[in-house]
Amino acid sequence: MLVKVKSNSYISESDVTDYHIYKKRREFIKKAGGVAAAFSLGVPALSSAGVAIKDYKKDIDNPLADELTEEIKVTSYNNFYELGTGKGDPKSNAHLLQTDPWAITVEGECANPGVLGLEDFVSPHQLEERIYRLRCVEAWSMIIPWLGVELGPVLKRFEPTSTAKYVEFTTILDPDNLPGQRRAVLNWPYREGLRIDEAMNPLTLLAVGLYGKELPNQNGAPLRLVVPWKYGFKSIKSIVKIRFTENQPNTSWNTSSAKEYRFYSNVNPEVDHPRWSQARERKIGELRKRKTLMFNGYADEVASLYDGMDLMKYF
Repeated sequence: MLVKVKSNSYISESDVTDYHIYKKRREFIKKAGGVAAAFSLGVPALSSAGVAIKDYKKDIDNPLADELTEEIKVTSYNNFYELGTGKGDPKSNAHLLQTDPWAITVEGECANPGVLGLEDFVSPHQLEERIYRLRCVEAWSMIIPWLGVELGPVLKRFEPTSTAKYVEFTTILDPDNLPGQRRAVLNWPYREGLRIDEAMNPLTLLAVGLYGKELPNQNGAPLRLVVPWKYGFKSIKSIVKIRFTENQPNTSWNTSSAKEYRFYSNVNPEVDHPRWSQARERKIGELRKRKTLMFNGYADEVASLYDGMDLMKYF
């Protein structure tokens, strides 16, 4: 089943991948022999499906109206501190991340907790392709075609209770293999969190691939979070645990520096980072900066989540 939501932030229905023959993620990659062979199996690759952001007028001040960021830039310029703090470290150290086998633990305020393998956790019949734009707090952005599933329907399978107000995510802890975790850059393992209505919003995605391919290790394989109206540090990678909580969870960056990184992390050009302005940004691959849009350009879909909140205080 494909979960479709009509929104100007999504690609058209004709560009959604048909994954009826996709049985298991690794089996598919093996059988397809990469994206080129996928066509012979009837599975269109994103880069060849004529996918583009068609509903926006080209405008330098509208970051959603741009071409996709080059794949090589998306897979070689990354924040993934478990693999190193330099932008090139994640790709250089990607081979150190062991993703097979993989299991996700679900616990906390829910009726159906458990431990599931990746193929049981993410149904291949719900996979779809979406173009989302991510913005980093360091004032750079990328436009990326993701392959994944809506988070909301996944979470509902575990029947969160009425006391579940938040969802906490935890990444892999493997300091023996991951060089970044041998340094006290953050309090490991990395943790991130959302309010449950944010997690249930149709824009929130669990991604397992990009550019029609399996998610590379440096981009957070095998499972990562994509929340397009929030800054990039809400994009937790290599998820191994999801926990429903009644109280707001402690997140890694907020714990590290609460004055700089508050819980909500919404893209708000009116709130400057203590060390730089958030009013303008640079798309990777370009020199010219452009205006930052409120909620990263997704205000129509998510602004109502924050009605009545002081967004200068809760950032």
